[in-house]
Amino acid sequence: MNNGESQDKVSKQAQVNAKDVSVKKTVKKLMLIVFGMFGFGFAMVPLYDVFCDITGLNGKPSNVAATYNAATIDTERTITVQFLTRTAKGIPWKFEPMMNEIKVHPGERKTVKFYAKNESVNDIVGQAVPSVSPGRAAVYFQKIECFCFNSQPLKATEDVEMGLQFYVDLDLPDDVSTITLSYTLYDITSSVDS
Repeated sequence: MNNGESQDKVSKQAQVNAKDVSVKKTVKKLMLIVFGMFGFGFAMVPLYDVFCDITGLNGKPSNVAATYNAATIDTERTITVQFLTRTAKGIPWKFEPMMNEIKVHPGERKTVKFYAKNESVNDIVGQAVPSVSPGRAAVYFQKIECFCFNSQPLKATEDVEMGLQFYVDLDLPDDVSTITLSYTLYDITSSVDS
């Protein structure tokens, strides 16, 4: 083998080694990006919850009882409040509002009832989780008393009427004329039993 062939082999080997190093660096960078994305994804959930709690966005109303001050009621304005319910998969309850909607004036206190029946042969503890639509109206929908503040234990085949007392804040933006309050009922029996 002559000197020129030997130098070509060394040169080609150096190029292969340089490519290997470059590929390894790229793979390491991509792996760091992937791990960073997963970490960011996991961090987003608690950050999103904090953001929603502070701003009231995304329809997450406060889970703290509001105090009611009947100083002013805006009788010039009428808001339609709609009520929707659903049960999460696996909870054999009937769960529904006793009225589908109500007209309210901002600042006016209203009470509505919801009906729940445990249709199974087992005792079950349910928990209702509310959301408000449009999401920006959540901070203006004030719950004074709500069955959603506590878990609801029902014995087999037992039924109950559950109350919600609320008012719509006077500062609700003028372009919002309908608010939808939706509850999803979850079976939390296993977490309560532990």
